[in-house]
Formats: sequence, C-alpha cells, structure tokens
Amino acid sequence: MDFTPTEEQAAARDLAARIFGDLSTHERLTAAGTGSDAGLWKELCAAGLVGAVADIGLLGLVLLLEEQGRTTAQVPFAASCVYGLLAVAAHGSPEQRERLLPGIADGTVVVAGAISGSGPGPGMPEPEAREPVPGRREQVSETRDSVPGRREPGPGKLTGVVPVVPWLRDATHVLVADDRRGLWLVRVAEAAASEPVELTAPWSAGRLTLDGTPGEALGAEGAHDDLLATARTAFAGLQAGVCAGSLARAVEHTNAREQFGRPLAAKQGVQLRAADAYMDTEAIRVTAYEAAWRRDEGLPYTSHALTAAWWASEAGQRVVHTGQHLHGGAGADLEHPVHRHFLWGRQLDAYLGCGGEMLQELGELIANGEVGT
Repeated sequence: MDFTPTEEQAAARDLAARIFGDLSTHERLTAAGTGSDAGLWKELCAAGLVGAVADIGLLGLVLLLEEQGRTTAQVPFAASCVYGLLAVAAHGSPEQRERLLPGIADGTVVVAGAISGSGPGPGMPEPEAREPVPGRREQVSETRDSVPGRREPGPGKLTGVVPVVPWLRDATHVLVADDRRGLWLVRVAEAAASEPVELTAPWSAGRLTLDGTPGEALGAEGAHDDLLATARTAFAGLQAGVCAGSLARAVEHTNAREQFGRPLAAKQGVQLRAADAYMDTEAIRVTAYEAAWRRDEGLPYTSHALTAAWWASEAGQRVVHTGQHLHGGAGADLEHPVHRHFLWGRQLDAYLGCGGEMLQELGELIANGEVGT
C-alpha cells in the first residue's frame, strides 16, 4: 500500500483547502442555513475540482472531501462526485459519459444519491409503502432507501417514494436503486413531487416521490455494489475531515482557555480525551485511504469500504462529542462553529449506518468467503 498522494492529487487537495478555507467561513455558513453556498459551488467547479476527480481517482476524492469536512462546507460536492461523476464514469455507457460528464464537471448537472445495500449502508430511513395502484401489482423494497417499487414495462419507469435524499434541493438528477438493485438516473424535474426534509445536519435534503417517472438505466449487474462501496469510502473520508476540524477547534480552544492560571490543554484529562479523539480520527482516515487506494488499483475493496464506514460511524460520533465536550459551556452554544461539526458528524454516523449492522454485513462476507485478500 502506498497512500502518498501523486503530484496531481496533492495539487488538487491544496487548491481545495485554499478555496474551502477562504470561502467556507462561519458567517457564510450561518447565512446559508440549510441551503447551499452557490458562490462556493461555482468557485469549486470553475477551479476544475469536480472534473479532476475523474483523473485523481477515489483516493484523490477522499483527500478533497477531508478538506470539505474540515470546514463543513455547504455544497453537494461529495454527492455529485460519488453518485454523478464516478458513477457515470465507471458504469455509464459511452453515450452517457459523453452527454453527462461535462455538465457534472462544470456544475450545471448535480446528482444526488439514494443508494443502500441489502442491509443497512449509506442510507436513509425506511421507505414508506405506497397505496397500491388499482390493476397493478406493487412490490415494496426491503432496502432502506431504494425506490419501493419496480421497473415497469416499457422504457424504464419507476414508482415509489424515497423519504430522504441528501442535497436533493440542489440536484438536477437523482441516482436511485430499484428492488432488483438496478441503478437509475431520474431527473428531479420529472418526479411526481419533491419537498424539503430537515436533517440533523443542515444539508439541503428532500423527499422524492416517483409515479411512473422515466428513469435512465445506469450500469450492468454489480454496479450497485461497486457504487455502494465507493460511497461508503468517500463519506468515510468526509467524516475524517469533519472529525479533524472538530478536534482542531478543540485544541485551539483548550490552549487559549485558562483555568486557575493554566491552559486547559495542560490538564491530563483533557490531553487523554484529545489523544483518543486523534487516534479515532486517524483510524477513520487510514481505513478510508486503504479502501480508496484499493479501488484505484483495481483490487477487491468491498470489505475495506465496510471497515472504513464502520470506523467513520462508530469513532466519528465519539470524536465530535469530544470536540464539543472540550469546549465546555461554549460547546453547548448552538451558534458556535464547533456545533456544526457535531451535527455533521452525527448526520454522517446515521447516513453510513449502524456500526453493529455493518459488522454483521462484514461478518457475512467473511463467512461466505467473499472478502478479498
């Protein structure tokens, strides 16, 4: 394994760090509320960072998402890169790649995602069953966020409800899975309904209702599992950045804040909490790097993506709780910048799925001999 960034990856990471650092300020985040920062998104696309992901691979994307997580930047960067650019580049037809990739790269096409595994994965709450349509048999999916319907006869139409799609209010397209784990690109404008949904983190999420909505098939058999592993890896990288940003704020606060004439950082209890949070953050980062590197090298990485997602879910919530706790009373202030890291960390914990269920999924892979060497 070699996690050393290439020259292109390092240049993209440094550029992302500068743009996020300059533009994702507390004042702009406060003004954005639960919406996105259109100016920041335009700047990222104009700098070529979305399009660069096609060249720098999943490991490069993880590096960029770390920088987004450090600042909790309110843009659909992770979603559109994972469910849009990487999904179309890996599983789209030549015609789809030629038609969709330029728009995704320049930001005029934004893709949100609603994909999970057969068990809990990067997902949303259980879909609601819909009232049956007279004269037509409906199937309700068992996955948490795939469309609870089926492919209808004819040119690919989908019926069902996706209760929560992160960044839906920014999206022009949504990538959904049917009950057979097939992938479909749906135009948001052609959906039966789209309405806002409030999440723990201030993401521009929404509820999507499909009723005979045209869908564009994407990829062949196996595309769903590959995309799921890619998403788990990428959002684990985002969580690593969220945790690093939370911890950095805590370190700054405890070094500046004095109690009885000494900085809080000099106290052993504070040092131990910070050290544990640092080790958790590094575990999230290195497992995400490993999974991403393996994908870029064409090696099996499903179990490694699960491992990264488990660390991001289980350890991520510990770190953001520590970051808030080490701020003392200030950490309880809902307007304090560290609180946004707390909200993002808890949202990513829920989005990636319960740690125990991911361990069960990983155990089943091992028991069935499906774990790659």
